[in-house]
Amino acid sequence: MTEKLTAILQAAKDHAEQVILPNVDAWNAAKKWPRDASDRAGAAGLTGLYAPEEFGGQGLPLSEGIQVYEQLGLGDGAYAFAVSMHNICTFAGCGYGTDAFKQKWARDLTSGRKLANFALTEPQSGSDPMQMYTRATINTDGTWTISGAKAWVSLATEADIYFTVVKTSDAPGHKDMAMIAIPADAPGLRFGPMYETPSYNFLPMSEMYLDKVVVSEDNIILPIGQGLQGSLMAIDIARVSIASGCCGLMQAALDTALSYAKNRKMFGGKNLELDGIQWMLGEVATDLEVSRLLYRKAAEALGTPEGPLMAAHAKRFVPDAALKAANTCTQVLGGMGLLAPYGLDRLSRLAQMLRIVDGTTEISRVVIGRALQKRAATLPDLPVPKGFGETGS
Repeated sequence: MTEKLTAILQAAKDHAEQVILPNVDAWNAAKKWPRDASDRAGAAGLTGLYAPEEFGGQGLPLSEGIQVYEQLGLGDGAYAFAVSMHNICTFAGCGYGTDAFKQKWARDLTSGRKLANFALTEPQSGSDPMQMYTRATINTDGTWTISGAKAWVSLATEADIYFTVVKTSDAPGHKDMAMIAIPADAPGLRFGPMYETPSYNFLPMSEMYLDKVVVSEDNIILPIGQGLQGSLMAIDIARVSIASGCCGLMQAALDTALSYAKNRKMFGGKNLELDGIQWMLGEVATDLEVSRLLYRKAAEALGTPEGPLMAAHAKRFVPDAALKAANTCTQVLGGMGLLAPYGLDRLSRLAQMLRIVDGTTEISRVVIGRALQKRAATLPDLPVPKGFGETGS
């Protein structure tokens, strides 16, 4: 690792241990995003990971910056998820935004003084972005007037700007899609009631409503025709980032089980001396090592033709492994694992959430299945038996 990456990863680990873990239960009880914590993340250099240094960012490649979320995931997976989405938006704004947008927003985003989030999903469409009803009309003065609704918007009411995917016509398909950044104070922008979530109430999520919201053309991030392609790239980055955060979650669960089992006395010895306990935790340890290798390989593939498939593999395998790990480690603690102070119930619920956001594990299976169909088409045919009297192919 480079000295810069080593320093950033240590800063993320320190942030998890010193800021997130001691406070996450209080954040959830308060049901409020900890802006002071994200300010401290910004001061530690964690909110502009992929942005150029000229805008105050760290200038890290995706393959390196994504490792930060493993460290943040030691503290809380939902917090790591929110920071990852901010970094994706900051990356897009600093890399593809207009000069006017960069001048106004870039340094505030890389420093964490302003927070950003992504709005693609709509209430009726879920993981099918082709069924999009949010519309933008381009006015004679170049401004865009936008009306529609988005769902599952993270940092709702907390972010300062929302990178929003829209259609610019009623034509079917994606050739008219674009991405535009909508400031939170734009007239006509409002949010619905916050979603009730079980173990990450500090992360505000809700629907976002746009009623004739007028936005400057300076805020166009991806022009007409590039909105869907750019969004899919953002989702691939998000999927690998989630896998990274899940590795931190798995490590936290494993360490909790080890810390408990090494001292818990039963049957004339300590639990960690029992073969059954060692085998259970050994599977978790193997899954964790495999998950790390997989998400890092997927991060290296981002931006290449193999990127979407590798992101799907990471999103399919790692969150499932994290949920299994959290449940296994809860089992190791027995009844004590159900108690809130040990934190394993929170980790189980977070793992379930991370299996769903930015494309469920089932959607990843669809991506993988289509890739297998393409590969099958390139392979030689093998003889397939026919039924009695069957003809044709």
